[in-house]
Amino acid sequence: MGSEEAEQRQRVCAIARTWLLTPFRDQGKVKGPHGAVDCAMLLVATFQDAGLVDPHFDPRPYPPQWHLHRSDEKFLAIVGSFAKEVHRAPVPGDVIVWQVARCFSHGGIVVENGHVIHAYYKTGHVSLSSLNETELALLRNGRPRPFKLFDLWAK
Repeated sequence: MGSEEAEQRQRVCAIARTWLLTPFRDQGKVKGPHGAVDCAMLLVATFQDAGLVDPHFDPRPYPPQWHLHRSDEKFLAIVGSFAKEVHRAPVPGDVIVWQVARCFSHGGIVVENGHVIHAYYKTGHVSLSSLNETELALLRNGRPRPFKLFDLWAK
């Protein structure tokens, strides 16, 4: 990893932290206690603020409950439009996407010390969670929850 990439990854993590406690709302993209954001738009806004994704890119509208009724990977298509899937251990600045219901439909930004920042409907806001947190890491039957990892800097 070069120094420019390392600096950009640090900037992504710092920007993601500025979204902490922003309320959750499907398709929102406004930071702060009076704003709202969902997990997809948190990713888009963070990488746009870091200057790594086209500022005009906006995947909305998208059906927020798609993952409950369909199998098309709409969320992966959003993430895949600006990052490449990689197969390695997560590092800060990566995007992690978990399978929830029928599709990969929840994601966040990996930050330091094995944590992720994500807009999570169950907490009602943007949260900092451990990648090993039971609800994120494991399915109800105790098996590992499927996830995919994406890297904006992958060649």
